[in-house]
Amino acid sequence: MPVSSSAHLAIVPRLLGWRYDALAPDERKAFEVALHAGTAPALALTALAGGRRPRPAMLALTVIPPAVAGLVLERPIERRLGGPRTVAAAQIAAGAALWLADRRGGDRAEPDAGDHVAAGVAQALALVPGVSRAGAVLTAARLRGLGRPAAADLALQAALPVTAGAAALKAFRVTRGDALDGVPGMAAGAGASLTAAMAARSVFRRVAGEGSYWPLAAYRIAFGALALAASWLRR
Repeated sequence: MPVSSSAHLAIVPRLLGWRYDALAPDERKAFEVALHAGTAPALALTALAGGRRPRPAMLALTVIPPAVAGLVLERPIERRLGGPRTVAAAQIAAGAALWLADRRGGDRAEPDAGDHVAAGVAQALALVPGVSRAGAVLTAARLRGLGRPAAADLALQAALPVTAGAAALKAFRVTRGDALDGVPGMAAGAGASLTAAMAARSVFRRVAGEGSYWPLAAYRIAFGALALAASWLRR
């Protein structure tokens, strides 16, 4: 769902009082890689079910910007913008942008090269925790006048190679360290992630491809506001 998995990974454990942040950074990163790897098969099935098959050149336009930005900026962004308040603020801002873009959006049915470039830039911006890759692409697509079904297809097609590539890169980095002791926990997390993602496939199609985006935006704004309030109360 386009509500930012990174925001939920950062905020939900804090809201529920889990000791997630007590884990070593490499252990947390390994677990998050497992979660993202679990969603990849469901994402692939959902994208392939959309009926549109993008040309490789068009797909490259959506991949190059986030790939370059990720290699250069991922770790500095995580260090400087990965705190709970920053993530909550990004969730609120991205939710508001999604709502405003949906109100402005048009009804074009076929994405062009400019739409794919916009999707790539949006995914690069989604390196900021709390923004959401799919949500950023939906926002960009609607701002450029794509209809909701075309915007949903573009979001899925753009997210698949970037998600798979990011998971592979992070997995490579993790395996170079000593974070593989918790394999049973990572396997359980990947299985739960896959199950949830498969269950959400049809919901994504209905919400992002047919109906208004205001429920998604409202959820993201409310979730971010709750996280901000909780962080201030705990000071």
